[in-house]
Amino acid sequence: MSGLDALPPLREVIAAHGLSAQKALGQNFILDLNVTARIARLAGDLSGHDVLEIGPGPGGLTRGLLAEGARRVVAIERDRRCLPALEQIVRACPGRLVVIEGDALAVDPREHLDPPVRVVANLPYNAGTELLIRWLTPEQWPPFWDSLTLMFQREVAERITAAPGSKAYGRLSVLAQWRTQARIVMRLPPAAFTPPPSVSSAVVQVTALPAPRFPADAAILERVVAAAFNQRRKMLRSALKGIAPDIAAVLARAGLSPELRAEQVSVEGFCALARALAG
Repeated sequence: MSGLDALPPLREVIAAHGLSAQKALGQNFILDLNVTARIARLAGDLSGHDVLEIGPGPGGLTRGLLAEGARRVVAIERDRRCLPALEQIVRACPGRLVVIEGDALAVDPREHLDPPVRVVANLPYNAGTELLIRWLTPEQWPPFWDSLTLMFQREVAERITAAPGSKAYGRLSVLAQWRTQARIVMRLPPAAFTPPPSVSSAVVQVTALPAPRFPADAAILERVVAAAFNQRRKMLRSALKGIAPDIAAVLARAGLSPELRAEQVSVEGFCALARALAG
């Protein structure tokens, strides 16, 4: 019997340590180790990889990642109540789990990670989108990670993977699809979680491309995409008038009609617009 096999069931761990999920921390635990193992497998072959996990809670997914052969898991946990439960896993897998107490939005984990790195997490609902945007917009590309396998609310997952012209298409879609391959790889109903959230969830796998699909200055692209989708019901000539005084001419140089709305512009079109603004 391995050290992981000797660990108690998650329900016993939660009861022993009083780990009721807290809404303020965006916590929804998955207690079925078959489900967490499946999520870990979706991240691919983890042998030879360090894995960054955000919000491990009682450690269900952490166990799955270690069982799937991760070289080492670096887990960032804000909730101090969870630390004793995670320490049990540390003892069961000596040298393979590092637990960092802190807020993932304030902690830079890179000093604890050796490449290649994959990020796998059932993200806290209240921090997931901001973390994703940070991972998609680093100062240098390629980023420190090879892939992200992340649990989101279904609505957010659909926004990440949405195609132009759809209602879900927006800022997240453009930022993700410019430099990565993003797809939904698993869907989970509310009943898969404890406590059940009010919405369904989905796992998105985001794989970093060696270089962006289309040339563009990252800062300019982020700015123009944010401005366009902040007023997505308006035509580009109105939504982007604060970006440049001659926005109609800029749109013409990018080959875009000023009467288009943001959701009608492809990733390639936004990149052309960013280049026109830079020029």
